[in-house]
Amino acid sequence: MSDRVRIIEMGPRDGLQNEKTSVSVEARVAFVEALVAAGLTTVEVGAFVSPKAIPQMANSDQVLRGVSHVKGAEFHVLVPNEKGYDAARAAGAGVVSVFAAASEGFSRANINCSIAESIERFKPVLARARADGVRVRGYVSCVLGCPFDGEISPKAVADLAKTLWDLGCYEISLGDTIGVGTPLKAKQMLRAVGAEIPAANLAMHFHDTYGQALANLYAGMEEGVRVIDSAAGGLGGCPYAPGATGNVATEDVVYMLEGMGIGTGVDMEKLLTATNEIAGLLGRPPVSRVAAAINAKSKRMASDQ
Repeated sequence: MSDRVRIIEMGPRDGLQNEKTSVSVEARVAFVEALVAAGLTTVEVGAFVSPKAIPQMANSDQVLRGVSHVKGAEFHVLVPNEKGYDAARAAGAGVVSVFAAASEGFSRANINCSIAESIERFKPVLARARADGVRVRGYVSCVLGCPFDGEISPKAVADLAKTLWDLGCYEISLGDTIGVGTPLKAKQMLRAVGAEIPAANLAMHFHDTYGQALANLYAGMEEGVRVIDSAAGGLGGCPYAPGATGNVATEDVVYMLEGMGIGTGVDMEKLLTATNEIAGLLGRPPVSRVAAAINAKSKRMASDQ
């Protein structure tokens, strides 16, 4: 395996947008700054969506502007349509993401349109981004299962991923949104997509509802994928999947990779500082197994002194 994996930190967007507690702009900016200081140099910081629909992402323009002084990092924002793209560009976005579902049921529940209709919304965004020199990352959700439609065929995922690729997305992030996948299914899905798009342009975005995310990531790495989306502390969830947990925790991913001799460039101590701070604001402990273990060890050591 390659000795390097690129981690895309999703906590400030996909993590916080699914938390019940909203976090202030100032705290979100501080969270991003702490994540970058820990070595996470690619961070998705917000979403230019309706604050009525997702109040946790309100004022994403202020967050993006608030982190503009941070050097050596790349900040992404999610845009659902041209209106969102306009707002993102006005705030200085240089990289945007678009989001489609491999499941018709999830597409209608999540963005109130069919898969085909969602692609039509993205076409002008991608055309304008190309003209503006803005890079676009494409998300495909429900790649290993859907809360409404059940099993999703690898071909359906591959076809949608290829559509986004052909429209100009530089990278396609494949999301197990409800965390039901297992390693064999992850491999089968990635092989189908990999037949259409180079592995170097694919990313894995796996949730950990059934405790399979790390195993699925390892399986995907065996297929040649070297980009992983994760969220500090395992933030997030899915409002359409009862019991679904957040993204695989960045701490857990870093621990696994570093233990395999694969570099991440992430300072675990600084990452835990960022994780514990945001967890305190949310009023709950991190979901991350690694964070829980190290935090418990630190408390024991402090009590022994």
